[in-house]
Amino acid sequence: MSVPATYDVVGVGNSLVDVIAHAEDHFIESEGLVKGSMALIESDRAVSLYRSMGTAVEMSGGSAANTMCGVASFGGRAAYIGKVADDDLGSVFAHDLRAVGVVFRPGNPEGEMRTGRCLILVSPDAQRTMSTYLGMSSWLHPGDLDETVIADAQVTYLEGYLFDRPEAKEAFRAAASTAHSAGRRVALSLSDSFCVDRHRDDFRGLVRDEVDVLFGNADELCSLYEVGSFEEAVRAVRRECHLAAVTNGKDGSVIVTPDGVIRVSAEPVARVVDTTGAGDLFASGFLHGLTSGRSLADCGRLGSIAAAEVISHVGPRPLVELRRLVTF
Repeated sequence: MSVPATYDVVGVGNSLVDVIAHAEDHFIESEGLVKGSMALIESDRAVSLYRSMGTAVEMSGGSAANTMCGVASFGGRAAYIGKVADDDLGSVFAHDLRAVGVVFRPGNPEGEMRTGRCLILVSPDAQRTMSTYLGMSSWLHPGDLDETVIADAQVTYLEGYLFDRPEAKEAFRAAASTAHSAGRRVALSLSDSFCVDRHRDDFRGLVRDEVDVLFGNADELCSLYEVGSFEEAVRAVRRECHLAAVTNGKDGSVIVTPDGVIRVSAEPVARVVDTTGAGDLFASGFLHGLTSGRSLADCGRLGSIAAAEVISHVGPRPLVELRRLVTF
């Protein structure tokens, strides 16, 4: 039996600062972007697109970091591991995490590389199109992991966006090994269907052999199993994963176990403003419920509450304390 944990969840992911602007569809098309997707870009492209975006809001982001902020907002004990540069954006990123109660364990600096940033265009239908310059964040390697923190967390949450470089893949497997050796659980976020397309075989192997809790949306799950319908994807993940929490937009979410499927309704939202961070915050609510001993149905409800809050405003992190929204 594992010893009591100091942390509920520790996230491992890309440390990014989000730059968010509203944009019409024709602007997205003129920039050669695929609406609703996430594309990786280089430094020069990041500079040119940033200049074209116009008025924007800048705030700390990164998928796993957003999730850890959500866990903390529910009152959970969260920590985060990721790389930032010793620059202004790196300092802002660290400050924003610590200000909401997330313990930050940065990796080691890497030469002259800068802190990463994600340029997000929000279209009138609230869809977000992301262009990400990973910068320092993508250079995470096993030596950057704080094994003491990982071993001392109930769940280690791995962000699929981070999985591009071989060193990051090694870090994922090292983190999973450390967590399991301490009797803890490992969660993986699929992050994006394009991300799944790049790493399908690796992700399938992780889901089968090293992941205890899988997060994703309907498109990502269909891509993972290369099937044409959501129901087919649900049947496939039931065969391979201990526990999966899959979001499906306005239709809510499904919690999948080998024993069955639990359907959870979406929380009502007066107006959807920006879907940035919806999946990240769903994961935060689910993980908070899971590490607090809630039923799986309640875990899904907490995820829906967090997702509904974050899509009601611009930005990927909650503007109110999520714990105050829980009435059950």
